[in-house]
Amino acid sequence: MQFTILFLLFVPIIEIYFMIKIGTIIGAFNTIMATLITAAVGLYFVRLQGISTLYSAANNLRNNREPFREILNGFCLIISAVLLIIPGFVTDIIGTLLLIPFSRNIILKFIKTNNHINKKRNQNDPDIIEIQAEEIDERNKK
Repeated sequence: MQFTILFLLFVPIIEIYFMIKIGTIIGAFNTIMATLITAAVGLYFVRLQGISTLYSAANNLRNNREPFREILNGFCLIISAVLLIIPGFVTDIIGTLLLIPFSRNIILKFIKTNNHINKKRNQNDPDIIEIQAEEIDERNKK
């Protein structure tokens, strides 16, 4: 939650700063054109890779395999598309990094190693209480 608030506060400030800096170097028109071109090119690649990811996920489902990698790739592509649509160079760089399969693989490895759901719990864990369920029929209780 705190990360989201900080992200929403500081990204626009950073984007404005870099837009002004780059605008003074290459000019206002070129800055605007660069922003529009990176958004268009990025969205094209998102669409291209999104279709590939969709086919790969469907193939995994047909073969009874879990499409975890494809779900993560799809999520990264959605985030990438949003970042590429937002005008600015910092978000374009982050969005472009999410387009590259190598960087998505790094994110996938990070999630797999830090995922608490996939970690096996110790059977002797004192926090786990094993019980047997017993069905009670209220109609027969008189």
